[in-house]
Amino acid sequence: MVYDDNNVFARILRGEIPCRKVHEDEHTLAFHDINPQAPVHILVIPKGAYVSMVDFTARASDVEIAALFRAVTKVAEIAGVTVEGWRLLSNVGINGGQEVPHLHIHVFGGRKLGPMIAKPV
Repeated sequence: MVYDDNNVFARILRGEIPCRKVHEDEHTLAFHDINPQAPVHILVIPKGAYVSMVDFTARASDVEIAALFRAVTKVAEIAGVTVEGWRLLSNVGINGGQEVPHLHIHVFGGRKLGPMIAKPV
């Protein structure tokens, strides 16, 4: 997957598309998913142009990496899900279900989330 400067998250970062912001710092932006899959469904993205977790961990600075994971925890705290439990998910590549070529971490919570992957029938 190649980075596309016109992907939806790049456009949100440039202010071309609005978002319901939850948290922002120098290196990250977090906002509500427009198609939530749980009562709490927030996306956390780095501000840099990284396609996936593989790309990010290979090219991002240690400061950017730390900032992303601190932002994920901060978002869970802001959303009030740290006591009852929450899930983070980052899809990587086509087989992983990645739809947007910009690293994003989903923060889910607000109810019992069930199994990670559906069991085969």
